[in-house]
Amino acid sequence: MPKFSLEKIVNSNRKNTFEIFSNFENYQRIIPQHYPSVRIRSMRGDVSVVEEHLILGTMELLIMAKHVFQKPILHEMTIIGGDAKGSKIKQEFIELENETKVLVDVDLKFKGKMKFSVMFGKNNFKQNYDMVLDDFVKLAEN
Repeated sequence: MPKFSLEKIVNSNRKNTFEIFSNFENYQRIIPQHYPSVRIRSMRGDVSVVEEHLILGTMELLIMAKHVFQKPILHEMTIIGGDAKGSKIKQEFIELENETKVLVDVDLKFKGKMKFSVMFGKNNFKQNYDMVLDDFVKLAEN
């Protein structure tokens, strides 16, 4: 299944960049083209469980995601239910002099009909996820 890494340089400090990238509570409002629906199920400290409707290119995913934070350094998301159960996304935020480097590792897993359509489809997950990250970068820089 699709597994890839991406890197972004953001012209913003690490704290602000982390807040934009990890604020799933506002995904539906700030990037509805990628997250048309977000519903928080549970929040305890630095761990949250969230229902998310994620659009990656032509593929729509309905997922239950567990978000774990180490502010402002790390945001890890594990998909615990839905179309991509078992997938993991890790975002690491490295402070530079006047910028932030964001390292992203994505390991997508699909089951059933989704797996079949992924194997024979033409969805470029790396390129599509890169577009999602570009929208986060624009928000963090403004």
